[in-house]
Amino acid sequence: MKLKSKLRRGARHLLLSVAVAGASLAAPASMAETVTAVMQSGLRVLDPILTTAFMTRDHAYMIYDTLLGLDEHFKVQPQMASWTVGDDGKTYTFALRDGLKWHDGKPVTSEDCIASIRRWAAVDATGQVLMTLVQDMAAVDDRHFRIVLKQPTPLLLEGLSKISSRPAFMMPRRIAETPASQPIGEYIGSGPFRFVASEFRPGLKVVYEKNKDYVPRSEPPSWTAGGKVANVDRVEWVAMPDQMTAINALQNGEVDFIQQVPFDLLPMVENQDGLKVEVLDKLGAWTYFRMNHLYPPFDNRLVRQAAIAAVSQEDVLKALVGDPKYYKTCAAVMGCGNPYGDNYGEDWVVPARLDKARALLKEAGYDGTPVIVLQPTDIAMLSAQPVVVGAALRKAGFNVTMKAMDWQTLVTQQGNQNPPQEGGWNLFSTYSILASSGDPFGNTTLASNGRKAWAGWPDVPAIEALRLKFAQASDPAERKRIAAEIQKLAIDEGVVAPLGQFQIPAAYSTRLSGILQAPVTLFWHLKKAEK
Repeated sequence: MKLKSKLRRGARHLLLSVAVAGASLAAPASMAETVTAVMQSGLRVLDPILTTAFMTRDHAYMIYDTLLGLDEHFKVQPQMASWTVGDDGKTYTFALRDGLKWHDGKPVTSEDCIASIRRWAAVDATGQVLMTLVQDMAAVDDRHFRIVLKQPTPLLLEGLSKISSRPAFMMPRRIAETPASQPIGEYIGSGPFRFVASEFRPGLKVVYEKNKDYVPRSEPPSWTAGGKVANVDRVEWVAMPDQMTAINALQNGEVDFIQQVPFDLLPMVENQDGLKVEVLDKLGAWTYFRMNHLYPPFDNRLVRQAAIAAVSQEDVLKALVGDPKYYKTCAAVMGCGNPYGDNYGEDWVVPARLDKARALLKEAGYDGTPVIVLQPTDIAMLSAQPVVVGAALRKAGFNVTMKAMDWQTLVTQQGNQNPPQEGGWNLFSTYSILASSGDPFGNTTLASNGRKAWAGWPDVPAIEALRLKFAQASDPAERKRIAAEIQKLAIDEGVVAPLGQFQIPAAYSTRLSGILQAPVTLFWHLKKAEK
């Protein structure tokens, strides 16, 4: 099917780039068997262990599977495997379910899963602590493996069922043995869709085909638990950096689904015949900025505190969202409304406190060292925050330089530990889903083990000690007390700067049905009707 002339005129620059890359928005003859989606950005990084980027995570859910799933009640459920626990509370035996095959036709084995767990745990904030509590991990036979803990901990099941930011996706052993610091070269999973490598155009187009050999679980789907039934033969992700072009394409029937609709364009799709607007993640997301603790000026705790005090959450959320029904201010790094949410610091984290910020800069002896702020330009949900943050920092007395780039380039820059003047950075902002940020391990930003931590690399041994205590504790009251201590340290040490919470609406054709409400975008279970 060719794009209509109106769309061609409105997106000439896009179509030119697609044509140059050899990609096409044309789909197979049976459009009812193909779903075309505009995701938040183009996909370039394919390895889900190499990055915490949501686009890569969503890609991974298409082609990979996880040992365990998490349902809408936050309960861990079997997915690829079921488990039993020994009387000592330390010995877990996992049994792979029947019918599991990699996309190359080979059976999934225990050795594959053990190698995948080790690669994930090498870099994941939960996995790193979990492995300090693991005494042994070994295959019993091809379909069973055992993990023996040094002491009982809920962290094993919690980690293997993580829904984001870096889920423990399973890969064939030969691929999973790639060092976690290096990208994999093959993209073979055992999930409900296959990655069509021959049609991949980095940043422009990704194609997935139904895995006809996939044997789903029999339970109803619930978040990442239950049966993953692929009801369409083909899913195409196409990149449209110009948001108006994406809206026009949806209205014209050229695409079926837009993952994130910019708030200022919502009136164009709300109450439109043939279209539906819906918040699929009811819990929503929290947005924040992250400072580089390795180099000046943010290697100084007082300067980090000054940056936090300088920024008004309300100003950020007004620029990002606008409509108060979609946002609220919140100082809790583990989420307002979540069991471990705590409001410590809200008197200077939520409002702009320029007096406090300027006093802290003076006390710290800030000398005007430039602050390089990374600014993504192609994602509506990420482009407003750095602009507001940069302006607020300037008002407080910081010397700010904005560095514009597309989001996927920024993702590759996040891990750059070079000094800012040698290609590194000082500050960037992003967001995470609240469903995975509600505890000290699901929240990637709270890992504080220096250069082994997530981008920003905070080094706060007291937080690491508390995270270990949290992992070892099973009493809910004790865990809540520990989480409150972590909240206080995270704010006082400037580990992360919360900017508030918000929900993101999606828009899609009413020809689609069965779209799952979940914290991540999932393409199994949905169906597409003929016109």
